[in-house]
Amino acid sequence: MPELTTDERLALRKQAHSLSPVVIVGSAGLTEGVLKEIDKSLNAHGLIKVRVFSDERTERDKVYQAICARSGAAPIQHIGKLLVIYRPKKERTTQPAAGKHASPAPTPGISPHRTRKPPVKSNVRAASGGKIKRSRVRQTSLKKRGG
Repeated sequence: MPELTTDERLALRKQAHSLSPVVIVGSAGLTEGVLKEIDKSLNAHGLIKVRVFSDERTERDKVYQAICARSGAAPIQHIGKLLVIYRPKKERTTQPAAGKHASPAPTPGISPHRTRKPPVKSNVRAASGGKIKRSRVRQTSLKKRGG
């Protein structure tokens, strides 16, 4: 278990305030599947909340201590049926291969995030079915043209 100072524990409690529970321990108790899910969540997030559906406080304390002991995590906070657990995330040791299998260069006009629409020219619009339509040149009156 990582040893945390009081200030570190307080900062983690502040961070955990806005989190939602990611793992739920049901009536079956602390099973191997639940422990695997807790381990996955700790690897992904580092700081997680666990909800325990048990009415006995002593039983919830036992589950809390068992989770921390078996996962190597530090207990942060226990309020009611919510448990807050922290384990530092492991750093990745593999790096993406450069060269032949590297990610392609971004295509001009398409957002690299693929969630935003590409910039649209003022005289072009997309119609239903993905067809591109160009707008007609707007005619101005003879008075405005000076003729």
